Amino acid sequence: MHFIDDSLFPELQDDLVITAAPYGPEWEPGDAPGDIAVTMDEQVQKAVDCFNAGATVLHIHVRELDGKGSKRLSMFNELLGRLREAVPEMILQVGGSISFAPEGEGAEAKWLSDDTRHMLAELDPKPDQVTIAINTNQMNIMELMTADDIRGTSFERPELAHTYREMTVPAGPEWVAEHLKRLRANDIQPHFQLANIAQLETVERLVRRGVYLGPLNLTWVAIGGGFDGPSPYNMMEFIRRVPDGANLTLESIQRNVLPVNAMAIAMGLHTRCGNEDTLWGRLGERATSVQQIEQLVRIATELGRDIADAKSARDQYKLKTWYDDVDDALARLGFPPNRKPGQLGFLMHA
Repeated sequence: MHFIDDSLFPELQDDLVITAAPYGPEWEPGDAPGDIAVTMDEQVQKAVDCFNAGATVLHIHVRELDGKGSKRLSMFNELLGRLREAVPEMILQVGGSISFAPEGEGAEAKWLSDDTRHMLAELDPKPDQVTIAINTNQMNIMELMTADDIRGTSFERPELAHTYREMTVPAGPEWVAEHLKRLRANDIQPHFQLANIAQLETVERLVRRGVYLGPLNLTWVAIGGGFDGPSPYNMMEFIRRVPDGANLTLESIQRNVLPVNAMAIAMGLHTRCGNEDTLWGRLGERATSVQQIEQLVRIATELGRDIADAKSARDQYKLKTWYDDVDDALARLGFPPNRKPGQLGFLMHA
């Protein structure tokens, strides 16, 4: 992405899209009393509250009545159906990591089969987006958590902490290509969750080879443990490598969430917050998902940046948009065109 002299003027930036992740699948209900929704009614109300606070994208996971994360697609179908009625304007984004299912004391991190994971493309009603990982990757969400972060939570149990410390995300080339194919066939947009520049480069190659021909909605996930850490140097290099035609959201973990989001707001990028990312405000003070959204709205307002309404968010994300061919996609996304024989450099598109 390019930054020129007026790039930090809020009136020239896109409206701020806030993604809410209020279903905290890694936590047990007692870890955030009053903020972890368990019943279906509570999960729907959580979406309504986040939308009313200023979020226009909802990152979705589902719980069973016993408080455990659900792997049943029927539960996702039920929640999606109710959300379409309760928050019809909100962009509904299903978390592709629903397959991860640590169960019981000391259980190993297990994923469902590839075929089962592909069934996310068959949810009914359809979500607007499904998040997708690129390249199999370590995802040790414990690495950046401090003793203060986990005090009083289920992560104090060594066996559960071990489960999440050893977590990996399977996303090999064949699975990614097939998943993207199925999502497009069902007119569901992928939202790319990227751990580092190597994964961003793979996404570019998917476009250059015609495997993916659609808008680029990306999240830089700075959670450490196999992903980038929240260093501003990592962040700025990743931002520099993202093409101008993409929408970029910044995501981090625990008390890194707020400063990373504050930088995103100032630079014209987008934000994500909620109890899936952090339980905390200031040191030792809890912050609910709704309180986190309200805080980002206040910061953006102080900086003079407008908050995206539902129409603005949908326009920016270009939902249900697909490109005709590789050359068209590269041009619209802001990538240089593929070289032709004898070509020494790249020309800009008008």
